Amino acid sequence: MRIALFATCLADTMFPQAAQATVAILERLGHEVVLPEGQTCCGQMHANTGYFAQAAAIVRNHVRTFEPVLDGEWDAIVVPSGSCTGAARHEQRLVAEHVGDAALARRVEELSRHTYDISELLIDVLGLTDVGAHFPHTVTYHPTCHSMRVAHLGDRPYRLLRAVEGLTLLDLPDALVCCGFGGTFSIKNSDTSTAMVADKAANVMSTGAEVLCTGDYSCLMNIGGALSRVNSGVRIMHIAEILASTEDAPFEGHVSFQPSRESVRL
Repeated sequence: MRIALFATCLADTMFPQAAQATVAILERLGHEVVLPEGQTCCGQMHANTGYFAQAAAIVRNHVRTFEPVLDGEWDAIVVPSGSCTGAARHEQRLVAEHVGDAALARRVEELSRHTYDISELLIDVLGLTDVGAHFPHTVTYHPTCHSMRVAHLGDRPYRLLRAVEGLTLLDLPDALVCCGFGGTFSIKNSDTSTAMVADKAANVMSTGAEVLCTGDYSCLMNIGGALSRVNSGVRIMHIAEILASTEDAPFEGHVSFQPSRESVRL
């Protein structure tokens, strides 16, 4: 397959290892990955804070960048973020409708049928749960709010993690409770957000896991900050980083909480 990568703005500016790992997995499985020029943000941040006109401009750019998939130039679009997957499949259409652009809403809807989170692409499109990964560590997984409630990823990430050789998956108490990030929620309601992430970090530490894993680096950034402030020793990793690791070639892109300022280099 020929797959277009929507790297996301967070991966591009702060955590490139999520996008790099996604490419590593798919290329190891024999697929070609391309990075369409012109991609920026999905518009989620603007839409969530009520800037619909600005969000619509971003949505138009997203559609313009990725619509070659509709002509068969690529077979699918992959996103290393349940949150941005949800935005591309649902929020972008709402933005288009809000500004009264019916043509844009239709194009978004067509594009959304080809857009997949990395876990969906592996399981639903490629028919895989075991991708040949090796990761001999204890891991706990936080199912992020948007991945569960907007993108509806269900148990796909758990199925992929359980198939990783050497990995011990530990249950996270109150897993479905929000970590308190929510984009601007963490700024506008900082006291509430701080209390929520403190509870989430305590639950992570209670598992005894070496690694906290999610499919969204935004939430990893938030929880990772709380874990680092108490010197927990728990590493944070995107699920793609774990799936990209093999016995012969452990994925070296993961970092501690301190974010990388590099752009994505694929």
